[in-house]
Amino acid sequence: MGKENKEIKKIVLDTNILISALLFKGELSKIVDLWEKGKITPVISKETFEEFRDVLKYPKFSLTKDEVKTIVEEKILPFFEVIDISVNVNGICKDPGDDKFLSCAVSASADFIVTGDKDFCSLKRYKSTVIIKPSDFLRMF
Repeated sequence: MGKENKEIKKIVLDTNILISALLFKGELSKIVDLWEKGKITPVISKETFEEFRDVLKYPKFSLTKDEVKTIVEEKILPFFEVIDISVNVNGICKDPGDDKFLSCAVSASADFIVTGDKDFCSLKRYKSTVIIKPSDFLRMF
């Protein structure tokens, strides 16, 4: 594992991890530091971005339209690689809504999908992408 942190890794963050990393100060906010320092390249697709943007608008987060816009323009767009889906994955995840993250990862040749979802984590790997819990991912750095 010591060698892994020297190479920039492409990662896909599931929506819950991305929201937690951006909105709450805690262990997961270290992921934001990693992408801001160029140690990782987060990858997002149109489909995963739409889910993220929709979740930011949930009333429980009490974010204004301007706050959502600022998060997208200052924390996402400058750092994330936006990819087109070239490989559609269907029927792999227990939750069909999670297949879009696999599609994103495969299309981007991502090294990791970081998720806290137990069913998703139970896959452990899909093609060349490792599916990993955030605590295990952060330990690499």
